[in-house]
Amino acid sequence: PVKRPDMIISPHAVRPSGPQPGKAVSRGEDAAFQKHLERALHTQALRFSAHAAKRLESRNIHLTPEQERKLQEAVDTAASKGARDSLILMNRLAFIVNIKNRTVITAMDQSQLQEKGIFTNIDSALIVTDV
Repeated sequence: PVKRPDMIISPHAVRPSGPQPGKAVSRGEDAAFQKHLERALHTQALRFSAHAAKRLESRNIHLTPEQERKLQEAVDTAASKGARDSLILMNRLAFIVNIKNRTVITAMDQSQLQEKGIFTNIDSALIVTDV
């Protein structure tokens, strides 16, 4: 085959995307990656453990989509602060949430809050308003 000069691609004309092997990543690229990673982690769905699902059902607690969104935001906030197990108080409801696994461990309504009133094995508490 005959090579025509107009068909030759110079190796300098091709610029690979992304960091080069052995090349240091700039702080800007590192910060952008970190921000993207945090956003991806925070978009994970909030789960309810079997225990929490039973408590919600037995206590006749039904969350509205707005309450679920606010609960998700509270978990995101707790995660950004390094919390591990949080008490989240919202509209006369209390949730114990494992932040790392994004799992609601248990849920209580106002009557259980007044009856029990003691929370152990938590490292943070958040109060959600405007729900």
